Amino acid sequence: MKEFLKVLRRFVPPYKKYLVLTVVFNILSALLNIFSFMTIIPILNILFQTSGMRETDWIPWSEMTLSTCTDVVSNNANCFVQDLVFDWGAATTLLIIGLFLAFMTFLKTGAYFLSSATIIPIRTGVVRDIRNQLYQKITSLPLGFFSEERKGDIIARMSGDVQEIETSIMSSLDMLFKNPILIIAYFATLIVISWQLTLFTIIFVPIVGWFMGFVGRKLKAKSIKAQSLWSDTMSQVEETLGGLRIIKAFNAEEKMNRRFNHVNTAYRNDIMRVNIRQSMAHPMSEFLGTLMIVIVLWFGGSLVLNKMALSGPTFIYYLVMLYSIINPLKEFSKASYNIPKGLASMERVDKILLAENNIKDPKHPKHIDSFEHQIEFRNVSFKYGEQWVLRDINLVIEKGKTIALVGQSGSGKSTLVDLIPRYYDVQEGEVLIDGINVRDLGIHDLRQLIGNVNQEAILFNDTFFNNISFGVDNATQQEVEQAARIANAHDFIMASEQGYDTSIGDRGGRLSGGQRQRVSIARAILKNPPILILDEATSALDTESERLVQDALERLMKTRTTVAIAHRLSTIKNADEICVLHEGRIVERGPHDMLMKMDGYYKKLHDMQS
Repeated sequence: MKEFLKVLRRFVPPYKKYLVLTVVFNILSALLNIFSFMTIIPILNILFQTSGMRETDWIPWSEMTLSTCTDVVSNNANCFVQDLVFDWGAATTLLIIGLFLAFMTFLKTGAYFLSSATIIPIRTGVVRDIRNQLYQKITSLPLGFFSEERKGDIIARMSGDVQEIETSIMSSLDMLFKNPILIIAYFATLIVISWQLTLFTIIFVPIVGWFMGFVGRKLKAKSIKAQSLWSDTMSQVEETLGGLRIIKAFNAEEKMNRRFNHVNTAYRNDIMRVNIRQSMAHPMSEFLGTLMIVIVLWFGGSLVLNKMALSGPTFIYYLVMLYSIINPLKEFSKASYNIPKGLASMERVDKILLAENNIKDPKHPKHIDSFEHQIEFRNVSFKYGEQWVLRDINLVIEKGKTIALVGQSGSGKSTLVDLIPRYYDVQEGEVLIDGINVRDLGIHDLRQLIGNVNQEAILFNDTFFNNISFGVDNATQQEVEQAARIANAHDFIMASEQGYDTSIGDRGGRLSGGQRQRVSIARAILKNPPILILDEATSALDTESERLVQDALERLMKTRTTVAIAHRLSTIKNADEICVLHEGRIVERGPHDMLMKMDGYYKKLHDMQS
């Protein structure tokens, strides 16, 4: 219950007004329910005691005290009913009481509906807020977090786990706010009717509560395992969609089907056990409730038969109220089964929501809106986990210069450029822009200075216009077209069905590799950053596409400071300085001609490509 209350404290406060309304309507519904059932007593008295003679005298309301309140109200209600019988007859009095009961029921059901209607904005709002917070957290977390997490697992938490929170925790909100009020109101009524009988009854309630709680704790453990297997299922689906071409090329459909069936069956077996355990809630609470009614019927019946402060009609009213309290208790027990499933999912969601973000703005960030002098790597070392990827990097990149990074795969080229926009933070040394440590800059200001063109053009399932203007607010049609022309993209965009309003499909799937790359270059041109990072931007293209993209890149690189990672050494011959990385260190540096004369790593790489 503590975990559940923590969830409520985190997400419910923005909806306090709805919470107050639902509590008010629930109290109103409970009170109306009690008074409507109270009509049973005069109905039974009329049916079985129709003498029509006044048996009690009216007690003046002024004589009522706190201790005699119940007795006075009960006595005067009996007097009123007896007067009605005397004046109008038993049959007419039954009709009057029946109409009163119908009116009270109308009010009760209206209050019941309003109590449920006012909880819906809380349920739907909290789930929306969790999804929003998850998405915002995903976009704010550093790239290092996602290198340790599977995409399928994150998707499963965003979809399956949030859905489980909605169906388990949020759907239980209504019964959790409604049922405690009903239980308290009904229980108070039972005490007023007969404290001796109620004292006997509550002996069984803690036993039932403990048993339900025990089963609920077991259910949570099973639910955590089931949701973990659901993540495995989603991860395999995501892998399959990404590698469908290879699966077909290697005739591995059956292999993948068996793999998926294994994970899916394991998930089915676990969720089956969870659901079977959950389905125990209703029959178990039904049996325990009936057992309690039987015991109370025996004990209360003894009190009535021995004429010990309890009349027959009052005992029937007591049993009706006791049976009424069983339904809220059953609903409460159902919630005690549902909520652990939701809390298991909440734990998995919190692994993202509560993940530490070590790439964040300093308390008092320095602001920068232009790049004037140089980028400097000063004694920089970086490691993933325990493995050092970069060691003792010292590099100065002057404004307007083009620096190329070359080396074998795993030498640390991509990691080095990722340190400039602060996708990662160094463990040793510092990265400076115009003499300011990037850690001291506002992240938004820093990344506003930098444009990226990657080996894989990352595009979105949107129009050409929206993809090109992605990083620029309020870009005009003219500005977007100008950027596309510089990137050699305007012609093929205009040849599409709706020009710049044409959707390019998921990840730009309707375009060729060269077209995707030119759209991403147009995006960088429109942003117009003073610093440009090129990560093997032409390595995956054919000769014709490479020529068009290289031409677009040369236009983009004019007047900009460029850091280029290249495998094709032919594309960086004109760089102002080429840095050769080997096992995380810069082992050679200089222009192309000088490096060729050194007859070192660079010349070996060049000769292998030639």
